[in-house]
Amino acid sequence: MSIFNLKNEYDIPKFKAYVNKLFQERAVVEVRKKLPNRTLAQNRYFYLLLNWFASETGYSVEEVKIDIFKRLCNRDIFEKEKTNKKGKIIKTLRSSSELSTGEMTLAIERFRNYSSAKAGIYLPSPNENEFLLHIQQEIEKDKEFLSYGDG
Repeated sequence: MSIFNLKNEYDIPKFKAYVNKLFQERAVVEVRKKLPNRTLAQNRYFYLLLNWFASETGYSVEEVKIDIFKRLCNRDIFEKEKTNKKGKIIKTLRSSSELSTGEMTLAIERFRNYSSAKAGIYLPSPNENEFLLHIQQEIEKDKEFLSYGDG
């Protein structure tokens, strides 16, 4: 697999040559647009919110991530249908690592809104540094109680 940035003038001829070579070979290809993945800072923030919500509710972090964040707050972003080997359509969940920064921002905002409105738990925005530090310290204290599922 090769990745080309078509905004870079030096990648354009390489991309064309690569595609032409595949065309000449009559190869089976898959072409898809690569979206920017979420940032490391966004990832740390996301897991901090999941842990804080779990700490405040008694759910495991995995339950919060799957059941609340993905299925309840962001079903349209995460749920996808695919056909299994027997031809039956099944519903699966995307990994959060597949999201672009924009999709992740939207998903986190929905989770924050749900948390505040339905669970009565305020989740800080990414620029509330003092509060983020506070919850990080609290999570450290409760670390032994925050399980990641059954294992």
